[in-house]
Amino acid sequence: MLDHIRREWAARFAESRLGRVWRGGNDIEIMHRSLGFAALGVTTLLPLLIVVAAATSLQGDGGFPDWIIGGIGLSGRSAMAVRRLFTTPGKVLSTTTVLGVAGLSFFGLSFAEGVKRALEMIWELPRAGLLSVWRQAVWLAALVGFLLTMAESTSIGHGSWTRTGAEMSLTALGSFLFFWWTARFLLDGRVPWRALLPGAVYTVLGLGGIRAGSSLFFAPSIISSAVSYGSIGTMLIIMSWLIGVGYVVYGGALLGRHLGLGFLRAGNRDRLPEGAKPCASAPAYSPSPSGRSSGSPSTSTPRASTSTPSA
Repeated sequence: MLDHIRREWAARFAESRLGRVWRGGNDIEIMHRSLGFAALGVTTLLPLLIVVAAATSLQGDGGFPDWIIGGIGLSGRSAMAVRRLFTTPGKVLSTTTVLGVAGLSFFGLSFAEGVKRALEMIWELPRAGLLSVWRQAVWLAALVGFLLTMAESTSIGHGSWTRTGAEMSLTALGSFLFFWWTARFLLDGRVPWRALLPGAVYTVLGLGGIRAGSSLFFAPSIISSAVSYGSIGTMLIIMSWLIGVGYVVYGGALLGRHLGLGFLRAGNRDRLPEGAKPCASAPAYSPSPSGRSSGSPSTSTPRASTSTPSA
């Protein structure tokens, strides 16, 4: 009796939207994707951001360390621990060559590829192919510009509540527009704007939650890790923060896919939202009234006539 009830509830959960979210997270291995997001972010994107921040920093700006400090919301001793990880912008520029910047940009494409592939898996779309590499390069440049703009906007909030509210509103709006455009652009327009909007909303809400909780968790953790393990301890906390960011980016897109506007229905879990377009290399999935996919040509053969002529 109990086994029957347990199986019945398990089947109901599997058919529910939350069950599909859970299954989707398992299918894309969201934790491993988040670990890859953090690892690629540190090894490929971080050096490029350091150079760009040093080149664009103005008088008195601290370059990339201020980006990290503003993003996590650090101050005091925890902010000093992060600054000690990086050299000054002047030293960065004096040791950087054009060939080095080109190499950083090339390897930064692997970070963009990781994000694109995760979004394709979330929306169950085939890989776009080599012709979409230019989209990754454009998105990478847009990401650097977006991070630079967000870092500069943090200087608005050091004042009255009005200015702080203006900073938070601008940051939330800019983040929403960027992540909404990111999904549309990296997916090569194969999913309509309306279907992607909920994912951008969930992502911004999640990032806001990480930002609000950073001062409670990451700031004291950076101080204790710096005391116990030195600079490597500070870097480990920054890696943990990036893992959380990656989890929110992918989890927000996943929630938007399955919970956003109710596109999915029981018994039709694999159907894309109306207007979604798979790659040209893959047949489009368009269920027929009988529930079977019409994306591939029919393999049935006409039934031979069995009638015999009358004597």
